[in-house]
Formats: sequence, C-alpha cells, structure tokens
Amino acid sequence: MSINLLKNRSILAPSFKWRRLPQNSITARPNTLPADNRILPSHHISNARYLLSVLFTASGLLLAQLANWYFPQLAEVEIKTYEINLFEVVHFKLNIMGAYSIVLFGMIFIYLVIGIYSYFNSDRRIKYLQRAPFRFVSGIGLALWEILGTKTLLLPQPFFPGPSRILEALLMEGGFVFENTLYSLRLFTAGFVSGVVIGVVTGILIGWFPKVYYWVYPVLKITGVIPAVAWMPFALTLFPSPFLAATFLIVISAWFPVAFLTAQGIASTQKVYYEVAKTLGARTSFLVFRVAIPNAMPHIFTGISTANAYAFTTLVISEMMGQPGGLGYYINASRVWSAYYKVFAAIIIMAILFSLIMWGIGAIQRWALRWQRGLVK
Repeated sequence: MSINLLKNRSILAPSFKWRRLPQNSITARPNTLPADNRILPSHHISNARYLLSVLFTASGLLLAQLANWYFPQLAEVEIKTYEINLFEVVHFKLNIMGAYSIVLFGMIFIYLVIGIYSYFNSDRRIKYLQRAPFRFVSGIGLALWEILGTKTLLLPQPFFPGPSRILEALLMEGGFVFENTLYSLRLFTAGFVSGVVIGVVTGILIGWFPKVYYWVYPVLKITGVIPAVAWMPFALTLFPSPFLAATFLIVISAWFPVAFLTAQGIASTQKVYYEVAKTLGARTSFLVFRVAIPNAMPHIFTGISTANAYAFTTLVISEMMGQPGGLGYYINASRVWSAYYKVFAAIIIMAILFSLIMWGIGAIQRWALRWQRGLVK
C-alpha cells in the first residue's frame, strides 16, 4: 500500500507542469512600484513636455526680473551710478538695478543654453526636467529677497541686503574683489594640491608596508582629529611669511582625509587580485601601480572631495587671521565697517568657486573611473 502511495504523487502533493510564458506576458504586467519610486523612461518625455520644463525654469527668473523692473522702490535707498571700466577698453555707467538685471538675464541665458544642450541626450533631459521646479522656486526666492531686502527694507538692515545691493560691492571695487579672489585661489591651489599629493603618497605607504603602518598610522590618527587652525600659532612662528603658514595649514587639513582613505583603499584590495597578478609574473611595482592603486581610486577620490571642504574652510579662517589678502580677509575687513553687502558678495563668490572646484574633481573622477560605468549605478 505504501509503495502505491509513493508512486501516486498526486496523493502526496499536486503535480507541477512547467510551461513557457508568452514573451509579451512580462511586459503586459502593470508596474507595481509606487509612483514616487518610478523613474520615467527617457523616451516617454515628449518634446512638448521638455519645452514646457525649459520655459518653466526660465519663468521664475523672469518673475524676478519683472519684480526688479516694476515693483516700486518704497524704501529710501540711494541708487548710485558707477562708471565701469572693463580692461581699459569698454567704458559705461551702471547702477545696482541695471547690474541685477544683467545678472538675471545671464542666468536665464545659461539655463536656456543648458536646456538646448540637454535636449540631445536622454539622461540630461531627465536631469533637467527633475531640476526645473527647484530652479523656478529659486527665481521666486530671488524676487522675494529683492523686494524685502531692497525695495521695502523689511529684512533687518544692514545684515540682510537684497541681491542688487550685494552687486554694489562689485560695482564699487570690482578690481579689489578680483585681486582678493586670485589671492585665495593661489593660496588654495598651493595648499590643496600639495596636501593631496602628500596624502596619496602617505596612504599608499601606510596601506602597503606593514612597518610604515605601525609607525605612521598612529600619528595620522592623533594629528587627524586636531583642527588645522589649531596649528596656526606654530605655523606663524615657524614659517617666514603668512602665505607659507596658511599653505601649511591647508596642507594639514587636506592631508588627513586623503591619506586615511587611500590607506583604507590599498588595504581593502582583495588578495586574489595579487595572486592572479603574481601568477602572470607581475612584480611589486606592477602590484602597487596596476592593482592596488586602481582598486583604491574610489576611496582616493572620496578623500579628495572631503579634503576640498576641509581645505576651503581652513583657507577662509586662515585669511581672516593674518593674511594680507584673500576673500576671508575681505570679509573680515568689510565686517569691521558693517558693510554686510560686501560680506555677502564674498560669500557668493566663495560658493561659486567651491562648486566649480567640486565639479572639476567630479569630472576628473568620472574620467579616472570610467571603467566603472555599467558596474556601479
């Protein structure tokens, strides 16, 4: 009896019959993901919808322009006219309202150019479409800021000037601001590049040689938690000029994150990679430069991005505490005279510079890690 039961599988469990599903049955299934988690395929973005997103992006800045032109100047603010001399070639007169209009038109033009450029690539079209609401709200924010900070002075003055008042700093002393910007770039470049190079070399030595790890890694952990500006009294004493002292501080601030993450990347390289390379006859130099360092590149660029933020912060603080120039020096000098519109102008310039530097680092990273495309989303 038991033998018959075992033979009859239908008594113990239902029989399963495999069959091939139609090819279109998978595509016919509805998408069960929530609407917020779905990414709209690029081919579903129609040209009309993309054109509306471009116009929607520019409409916020157009509203800011209309507010600048037609909203009455209710508060008593002296609108000065300045003589502008561009490179000793172009001479013209301009007030803060005209300068603000030029900036708004420039932003509109840039967004339109980006929209035209993104039109020919599906991925860029999606990004442009996703960022359109933020850009629209930014234009509305500029309009409200100008009304409250310049037209009516409802914001506390002189601490929160409007955008057009901030541009007055560039009209008054654009050449001086440009000189301080170049000083900051020169100081940042000298310290940041040196810190990154020293950090990468230190991280490779720590991650590859056990003896270097034993002696240097504890020093790295101890000095890394100390803010770079804490070394300023020693730097001003040891170095002959304030520029070299500030460069030293920026080097320290950039050195720690780059060295730490580079060492982690070298140490995290899988042993199987070394074994395969050794089997093919690789030498030590090949293992370091063609196996360990490429594997550590994502860690290295993460350290460089982190070091950029640390170095920029150290740059501003060091310029505020003893440098003969720079945007930090300009901020400190303007704060003494309560010229907060100049402070805002320097802050905006620093934000633009930081964004451009981060974009440059990202571009280099995408080129160096181009082999990851298709492997990492």
